[in-house]
Amino acid sequence: MAGNEHDSVVRIRDDVPASARVYGWALGGKDNYQVDRDFALKTAPAFPESIDITRQNRLFLYRAVRYLAAEAGIRQFLDMGCGLPTDNNVHQVAQRFAPDARVVYVDHDPIVLAHARALLAGDGSTVVITADFRDTETILAAPEVERLIDFDEPLAVLFLSVGHHLTDADDPGRIVRTILDRAAPGSHLAFSQIVCSDPDRAADLDARMRAAGIPWQNRTRDEVDALLRDGLEPVEPGLVNLMQWRPDPDQPPLPPVPDELTPFVGASKMGRDFCEYGGVLRKA
Repeated sequence: MAGNEHDSVVRIRDDVPASARVYGWALGGKDNYQVDRDFALKTAPAFPESIDITRQNRLFLYRAVRYLAAEAGIRQFLDMGCGLPTDNNVHQVAQRFAPDARVVYVDHDPIVLAHARALLAGDGSTVVITADFRDTETILAAPEVERLIDFDEPLAVLFLSVGHHLTDADDPGRIVRTILDRAAPGSHLAFSQIVCSDPDRAADLDARMRAAGIPWQNRTRDEVDALLRDGLEPVEPGLVNLMQWRPDPDQPPLPPVPDELTPFVGASKMGRDFCEYGGVLRKA
């Protein structure tokens, strides 16, 4: 990936957990530290579904981007809070079905940026920029966005498994709408976040994440619906548990779950309303 020439050197913290590295470990990635693995193993007994739903979100990414590129005709993607690169990243899926697709990744985690740039060095159709995905005005003004994204043409904006990092104080509706308001009709939003209808469990997870320095806010399904529905039309089957969004047993599989996390695999079948929730919506 091409980088932002204005980036400054930032020390990678290995003494506090990072959500991107914890997420990546559950996907079978190796770019993490002991502090990330310890945090995951400490949290998983109370929220065993988290391993399944992390992986379900990554599988949803493939299906959503495939739909956007192959069926909706989208040729430009803005991935907000992209996380660590693994297999079948957004640009790889999009360009598999639409070779002329262009992708801008946005993240502010230095380890994400380092690995992302190594992955796509010399690829002019895909860039990563250093920015907090909440800072939409800075993102819209970035020269890489101006070069690759044409707001007069339909655009896909991806907020995948980052909605729970937006607290009410961040005004998530504004963050989502700032970019979509610039986007042409026919643009799409792909969004997902963890939801929980049990107030006690939701408060417990909020507290655990915030104590680790990770901004976090669980929402209910109705709260996510209210956040996203204004002016947007859900693509079938609508906003759902991501397992139910156009499931495809033949899509490429994920790497194996790390051995330490295998005891928690399958916990999402327990029937509790704690899941990754979202879908794809279209701007009319």
